[in-house]
Amino acid sequence: MLINKDMKMADVIHLDHHLLYVINRFNIQLGFEDKSVADVCAEHQVNTSFFLEIVNTYHDPSYFPLKNLKRFSPSLLIDYLQKTHHYYLGIKIPEIEQYINQLTLNNKIEPAHSKLLVDFFQSYKTELTAHISREEQRVYPYVKKLEEFLSLVDDGEVSLHEINEYSIQKYEEEHDDVEAKLYDLKNIIIKYLPSPNDSSLFNKILHDLFELERDLNNHGRFENLILVPIVEKMEKDLVKKLK
Repeated sequence: MLINKDMKMADVIHLDHHLLYVINRFNIQLGFEDKSVADVCAEHQVNTSFFLEIVNTYHDPSYFPLKNLKRFSPSLLIDYLQKTHHYYLGIKIPEIEQYINQLTLNNKIEPAHSKLLVDFFQSYKTELTAHISREEQRVYPYVKKLEEFLSLVDDGEVSLHEINEYSIQKYEEEHDDVEAKLYDLKNIIIKYLPSPNDSSLFNKILHDLFELERDLNNHGRFENLILVPIVEKMEKDLVKKLK
């Protein structure tokens, strides 16, 4: 069942509570009353069509409308991707870190096993932070600059060397797979740590890791299958106009 603009936003949460954090990324918070998706989006000045494509992609793994998503502006997609970055580093990673710290502080596992888990998680956190920082500092500003250039090109204010310093192809070449190490982290807990007397904290950590992995997979699909082709086309369009 796909979500549509006429559904009540409250019913969307009842249908799939995992979407709550996705909806929050549009600066939409709880307190929907009986308003429809379209009404809530209009109230928060959110593009309803873009909102629906995003939430349906998260709701149904088989739903990924390449053609529909490619028609939205790069700035709109980047704004959403940046909000997912804030969710990862500002909410989800600290939550997982807090659970891991509880294991250590409460002596739920042996010190050696605790150190293994903490060290591996900190290594992953560092890798994810570096990955996000690279996108925030290099890729997204480049895309926005490219979009700006396309709007200014008729005024003769752009030259090719200004975009030759970086290209989306370079991003593809250096784009690392942050999901692979996450899989290894899950396996440490599932396969290699001794069975604890109380599995509740382990279960919470695993649940959050699986949620993060699912989110990261969608994030990567948006970047690789939507953002990259859009930017490649923008680069070609700009080169043609300049020539």
